[in-house]
Amino acid sequence: MKAKNIIAKDKDWWRGAVIYQIYPRSYQDSNGDGVGDLLGIVERLPHIASLGADAIWISPFFTSPMKDFGYDVSDYCDVDPIFGTLGDFDQVIATAHTLGLKVMIDLVLSHTSDQHPWFRESRANRDNPKADWFVWADPKPDGTPPNNWLSIFGGSAWQWDGRRMQYYLHNFLVSQPDLNFHNPDVQEALLEVVRFWLDRGVDGFRLDTINFYFADKKLRDNPALPPEKRNDTIAPAVNPYNWQEHIHSKNQSENLDFLKKFRAVLEPYNAAAVGEVGDAQRGLEIMAEYTSGGDKVQMCYAFELLQPHPVAASDVVEVFTRLKATAPDAWPCWAYSNHDVVRHVTRWGLSRAAAKAYTTLLMCLRGSVCLYQGEELGLPEAEIAFEDLQDPYGIEFWPEFKGRDGCRTPMVWMADNQNGGFSSAKPWLPVPTEHLRLAVSAEEADPGALLHHYRKAIAFRHAQDALAKGTMTGMRADGPVVRFEREFEGSRIFVAVNLSGEPATVAAPEGRWQVTGAELASTGPAGDGKLHLGPWQPCLMLALEG
Repeated sequence: MKAKNIIAKDKDWWRGAVIYQIYPRSYQDSNGDGVGDLLGIVERLPHIASLGADAIWISPFFTSPMKDFGYDVSDYCDVDPIFGTLGDFDQVIATAHTLGLKVMIDLVLSHTSDQHPWFRESRANRDNPKADWFVWADPKPDGTPPNNWLSIFGGSAWQWDGRRMQYYLHNFLVSQPDLNFHNPDVQEALLEVVRFWLDRGVDGFRLDTINFYFADKKLRDNPALPPEKRNDTIAPAVNPYNWQEHIHSKNQSENLDFLKKFRAVLEPYNAAAVGEVGDAQRGLEIMAEYTSGGDKVQMCYAFELLQPHPVAASDVVEVFTRLKATAPDAWPCWAYSNHDVVRHVTRWGLSRAAAKAYTTLLMCLRGSVCLYQGEELGLPEAEIAFEDLQDPYGIEFWPEFKGRDGCRTPMVWMADNQNGGFSSAKPWLPVPTEHLRLAVSAEEADPGALLHHYRKAIAFRHAQDALAKGTMTGMRADGPVVRFEREFEGSRIFVAVNLSGEPATVAAPEGRWQVTGAELASTGPAGDGKLHLGPWQPCLMLALEG
């Protein structure tokens, strides 16, 4: 645990950290209303600490009408009553810090709820003090929207408002108007929000949709994106949002100056931020821009390992090759699952052995790591009936896209409880029966469970400084085997993982090595000097001196 303690005291604690994402509606209900809350998180923090995580990231819990379940904020500096109070949040901070966990919270700065006082004032007329706090525009002469921009949640990104006789921009739901970052007063108001939570004890932020902050001042049309360049990593394939190249509606260069101001606020607190880059074509390039120079955000949350198809060895190499070419100094934050995508065990059709192999690989990659609640149990995507759907995104595009509720069902703690120990009342989303056998209580009792593998893999990462903070060299794919080396201050570790259900034989690295990671089923060279890897098996070795 030596390395973990170093991370905890270091200003660079975020570098190589394992961050556990909590979706608060679905983690633990403490008051029997069927919805998770902050005191429920307090109750379950020991579980996260037992994994060996360095930090938690809590999805939004701010005051909200919940049209997008908290990502539509009506008060940035208070807790929605459904989740508790500011005093409850203080308990989260105190308990987490006692357990050695940093606390990161999810800030949604690109847009507010239409119920936010700022927007209510802004839409009242064109000459009030906040008239220019949101992106307003006149219609074209024929009354149609100012340009062709599309919303990620479907349809035009513009909504007509009869009070101002103008359109306002919403990149997401109609009830989520976009703030006008070209206005310096808006920037300062948001930085005050950042200071509020830093003063309350948070250690950092996950920045939602970080590349959406600024829109093109001239509101120019986005060009069409050729069909061969389209992909569905950001929006589902049925959404025409994928048919545009979003060079004007997001990804504006002015964002860099704002991120410098943001970083300057973080510095006195030794706080860190990870930005979510939502872009299907230029994600790694934007990561390079936003994390370069040490004066913007520390990390960016990459979508490359959240892709729909199983990640093969060649895919891993391609991602890191692109990353090295475009952003050699960038510090990524990798994840396989989150609250917006189908759980990766289902998305990639993984067996338990395969899930263990991917976990081992994740803990060995250069960058920080985000784990999504329940992935340590191997929870599959839940099948939600249409009548049980809560997600407006899924309701809009059903049945071709079923929305995000399938990965947001409650965490399962007890196998002998119909609600999985999540709540004494009917949960806001149903708990699938098939999840109960994977509950924490059941996996704690099974030595071969994925839960124990996560603990071992995280502990292995913390025991090797090279895995947490080191460089990465020599990455290549030998058929289904991805291999590379990590090095930090003279300590060097070799990693090879067979990402297939078939045995694989590859050459061993040159030099003198000692096999390590037996608890992760690691193997070493055979008598013929080659690595004979079983299905989904890793080889982990430490370099010997001389």
